Amino acid sequence: MNALRKAILLLTILMISMSNTWAAPIYAYPVVGCETIYGKYHHDYPATDIKAELGCAFVAPIGGVIQDVSRKDLWSGKTNLGQHRGGRSVSLIGDDGVRYYGSHLSRVMKGIEPGLRVEVGQKLGEIGTSGSARGIPRPHLHFGISYQTQPGDWQIRRGVIAPWKYLDAWKAGKDLSPAKAVAKAQAKAGN
Repeated sequence: MNALRKAILLLTILMISMSNTWAAPIYAYPVVGCETIYGKYHHDYPATDIKAELGCAFVAPIGGVIQDVSRKDLWSGKTNLGQHRGGRSVSLIGDDGVRYYGSHLSRVMKGIEPGLRVEVGQKLGEIGTSGSARGIPRPHLHFGISYQTQPGDWQIRRGVIAPWKYLDAWKAGKDLSPAKAVAKAQAKAGN
């Protein structure tokens, strides 16, 4: 019986180590198939512009449920309304409870609608120059991380924490969660 116990123990250890090695990542870098660059700072609120070629894939950085979708570019330089600056965009409530926002898309993929369950790495749209990015020479994805609010809340969805360290981790294939930092930002804002 001693040999059988050793074999079962060895098999159990082997299965645990294999499952950790082959486990799918929880998080993914939100742009695939293209080279990208991004800075550690953004205009006057925490977010990141990920510069890439026109049409590069914007993918779900985590599994979750789509909250907001804007398929029409309603931005006008004459009015410059905040709620229209993102142009074509998608907001996702991740399985970690955090909202992820991508905007300035050239298009949102067919079937991406509020309430749809998506998986990490699923294509949500393509990088472009819609909204206030119109006329900027280099297409980019405005990427924001925030806490959940009501659908349509553009001030919060555009970003409440700087995403660069999470992007660095995800690009390197590491799972780094922004959930604690988002909760801290939400508590500080009193929401």
